[in-house]
Amino acid sequence: MGTGRVREALRARRDKKFGVKPGDYPIGPTSKSNAAKQLSTTAERLDRLQEALYASASQSVLLILQGMDTSGKGGTIRHACGLVNPQGLHIRSFKKPTKAELRHDFLWRIRKALPTPGMIGVFDRSHYEDVLIARVDSLVKPDVWEARYDQINSFEQELADSGVTIIKCFLHISPEEQRKRLIARLERPQKHWKYNPADLDARSKWDDYQAAYAEALARCDSDAAPWYVVPSDHKWYRNWAVSQLLLETLEEMDPQFPEPDFDVKEELKRVKALD
Repeated sequence: MGTGRVREALRARRDKKFGVKPGDYPIGPTSKSNAAKQLSTTAERLDRLQEALYASASQSVLLILQGMDTSGKGGTIRHACGLVNPQGLHIRSFKKPTKAELRHDFLWRIRKALPTPGMIGVFDRSHYEDVLIARVDSLVKPDVWEARYDQINSFEQELADSGVTIIKCFLHISPEEQRKRLIARLERPQKHWKYNPADLDARSKWDDYQAAYAEALARCDSDAAPWYVVPSDHKWYRNWAVSQLLLETLEEMDPQFPEPDFDVKEELKRVKALD
């Protein structure tokens, strides 16, 4: 598959429409078995690129995962991001702001969690919560969340200028599939911990959240920080798509292993001479 094809196929539209449906296969495999085969090859390529990124320590990647409850942010981290060495991952989950965090502007806690050079940062939710739940649940006045779109764009441009490559994924799930996954959590005792009664409150505002997501994707998509819409009704497709987005991005970055600052031949001779 040519470089950039998945990014092109999943790139968000700016007309406040998602472009693909939650159960679509807009590009790539159409079966779980084919996706699994491709993931094996992807893992090998990602491993090499991620090692070079880590060794060079000159650039970083920030993968942002957003989506409704049960859309699979945790599963994506496990199955797609899990293809690379965990030593090179910096994973952060953003929940309800603490009292300390609320004393600062909404980007304060985000800045503290950014990946350092050489790392792949993964955000389970992000600063976009401040134009999603803050908007839908009226946590702040409209003029406050309205101003945040421009603040987010400026922030992300700043990150891009400093060497952070941003990948933003909206895990697009249908209400029918969410219902199935909520039922599955309740019917399996080992999954009870993942169920939160408050999830039904958010579900009752489904249309409001879809409108908020559409607005965020339309207003905060840029070449410096693109949004991608990932069909997520099929977990295997979601995992394949995010892994490909990560792979295509790293291939374009083309990280290189640093040149040694010592004489390799001389050091090899010294090591071979050891008892």
